[in-house]
Amino acid sequence: MKNNIRVERARVRMSQQELAEKAGVIRQTIAAIEQGRFNPSTVLALKIAHIFGLTVEQLFELEESDWNK
Repeated sequence: MKNNIRVERARVRMSQQELAEKAGVIRQTIAAIEQGRFNPSTVLALKIAHIFGLTVEQLFELEESDWNK
């Protein structure tokens, strides 16, 4: 799954640590999501989207390979 978290963080000048604190997770979780190594839960995806004032669909995008899992 692709995501635009890094882009959105840069847009609002927010660090991974700041986003993690707002979302209630550790910084390593945000790093793993940004790097595509971890897919967030629905609740966490909704929280992150809300923090940026976006919809989940604006922040996350399914890749072709996601349909084959």
